[in-house]
Amino acid sequence: MAAPARRFRSVRSQRHFSGLWWSGTVGRHVGYESWLERDHLMLLDFDPMVVGIASQPFWLSWAAPAGDAYRHVPDFFVRRADGSAVVVDCRPADRIRPRDVVKFDATRRACGLVGWEYRQVGAPDRIVVANVRWLAGYRHPRHRLAEPAAVLREVFTRPTPLMAGVELVGDSLAVLPVLFHLLWRQELTMDLSVPLHESALVTVAG
Repeated sequence: MAAPARRFRSVRSQRHFSGLWWSGTVGRHVGYESWLERDHLMLLDFDPMVVGIASQPFWLSWAAPAGDAYRHVPDFFVRRADGSAVVVDCRPADRIRPRDVVKFDATRRACGLVGWEYRQVGAPDRIVVANVRWLAGYRHPRHRLAEPAAVLREVFTRPTPLMAGVELVGDSLAVLPVLFHLLWRQELTMDLSVPLHESALVTVAG
């Protein structure tokens, strides 16, 4: 994926929090400029249909009919496994100003001209974010151990309570990281709309 179109700034007086997210999808760090962006970046990284993510992907410049000049850098460019593309802007609804609306509408129109989807997103569901954030702690491939992973897929062929299934495989301290990695990879699935707990039903995806 392309390098950011502009640098991530970090100054003492800024009111947002910039950082880097290590993406299991692309195997490298991807930048973000707010915690909202970080949460959506994490959810994109979690999406099995996503194969590429770039932050601050390009500048879009144009002039309004009244002559006002505008420039905008979307937050993320996403490539899906089927070849389609999505451009994402992250902004809470209560922080969208009239000038932002102009920029988002122009970006949506520009994306439509080249066949890209455009999304303007606000705060995601807090429970889903909390669950995915926990699973993200196990996103690195080092947690994928072939033998326990194969046994876990057999144990959870039918919906089974999380800890009950883990205990059938072996020592929970050794098995849980593998389970959480498979949940992150969505090879195993559970209901993410409720808080993760030991009795959550887990099953093989699909």
